[in-house]
Amino acid sequence: MLDIIFLLVGFALLIAGGELLVRGSVAVAQRIGVSPLIIGIVLVGFGTSMPELVISVQASLAGSPGISIGNFVGSNIANILLIVGVAALIAPLTVTSRALKRDGGVVVAASAAFLIIAFVSPLNQPIGALFVAMLAAYLVFAIRQERLAPEEGHSAAFEMSQAEEEFLRNGDHWAARRLKWSNRLGRTLPYLMALAGLATIIFGGRLLVDSAVSLAREIGVTEAVIGLTIIAVGTSLPELVTSVVAARRGHSDVAVGNVMGSCIYNVLGIGGVVGLLAPTNVPEEIIRYDNFVMVGAAVALVVVAANGGRISRLEGTVMLAAYVLYIYSLWPH
Repeated sequence: MLDIIFLLVGFALLIAGGELLVRGSVAVAQRIGVSPLIIGIVLVGFGTSMPELVISVQASLAGSPGISIGNFVGSNIANILLIVGVAALIAPLTVTSRALKRDGGVVVAASAAFLIIAFVSPLNQPIGALFVAMLAAYLVFAIRQERLAPEEGHSAAFEMSQAEEEFLRNGDHWAARRLKWSNRLGRTLPYLMALAGLATIIFGGRLLVDSAVSLAREIGVTEAVIGLTIIAVGTSLPELVTSVVAARRGHSDVAVGNVMGSCIYNVLGIGGVVGLLAPTNVPEEIIRYDNFVMVGAAVALVVVAANGGRISRLEGTVMLAAYVLYIYSLWPH
């Protein structure tokens, strides 16, 4: 019972920390005028993947590869089948051809690369360095493709400076002074939020890993099953919330970009960092089953999205059903 309580507290800390990290990062991005798709792919994707990163590194260092690898493999499966499925049920998702070709292709390629490498090599430092280099190359390429056109409006930082000048021109020095302090606080607060979020994630991750290992022993399942299901779904909750909110507001680009960015970070970023900092073997059960499910889900996402550039409610329902079947196949019954 105590393990379950600690597990829930760990999840709560991860979610709260992830929220702080994402809000701080996005606030910075909005001030400098970053496009919605890049916010989804780079910042929101990175921020919401931090819980998985911390848990996977800590679990690997603690000698629990099932939780370490199962966490990010299971998160990718949940991202595609569960989160895209739920978001599509709320509102059919539109996928731009550019995002599909660039980001969808990278998701499939990264997943397939991990599947193949896991058969022939442990997740060691050379493989980790390769994955991190691939992630860096992808981000450079993606950012170069994304440029805010002038007609799309100025950044928040520019608008605030213009407002301050307007106050000064009108003689309202007190209002200008208040706005200046607000501007300074606005520059500092996002960084403080991000740092506080990161610290909360690290503490929550440690608590969650310890309780998950203990729970697996208590109920008689492998650590990989816990990592692929309970931890993977729990750490994917920020992605779920972000994508659902984006879908409800009609921002399909952010919803889909969030999922694709998170999937890319999970394999290349988390897999890469784990390989560099805490090399580990990929559990046999994940090599022979779950990696194939991950690749299959990635291919299915691209194929479905390529069919008319949208993901319908019916297709979302099928994705959810597939996820339920996958979870059912893992647990002993």
